[in-house]
Amino acid sequence: MVDQVLQALAEPRRREILKLIRLQEMSAGEIASHFDVTRPAISQHLGVLSSAGLVTIRRQGTSRFYRIRPEGLADVRQFIEGFWDDRLELLVQEAEAEERRIKEMTSVQSDVVVREVRVAARPETIFSFLTDPAMMARW
Repeated sequence: MVDQVLQALAEPRRREILKLIRLQEMSAGEIASHFDVTRPAISQHLGVLSSAGLVTIRRQGTSRFYRIRPEGLADVRQFIEGFWDDRLELLVQEAEAEERRIKEMTSVQSDVVVREVRVAARPETIFSFLTDPAMMARW
């Protein structure tokens, strides 16, 4: 399902459609009025979004109303967060190793930086890992 959602999101108009229906339900005609393409083209985009599980459709008579389905993004979010979690773990390892090297050289007690992940390193060390390209490459 991740591949199908990513393919659906790859098209800029589909992302714009999702933004439009993020807060309110809209008919296909209302959605189409925001774009410079034909209504059938918008209907195709809505079909792709629906197949990917990103929108819900409510039928009322002959009209169809579309609303974003945020839970359709859950698998993609988990997939992407997995990369971030891995990188944060590498940041922790590298920052703490750097801190140990600095402590061995200076015997100075360091502060601990805490933000979602506890890292036993001085703020300067963390800052360098977040801003210095050479240090960033290590995590």
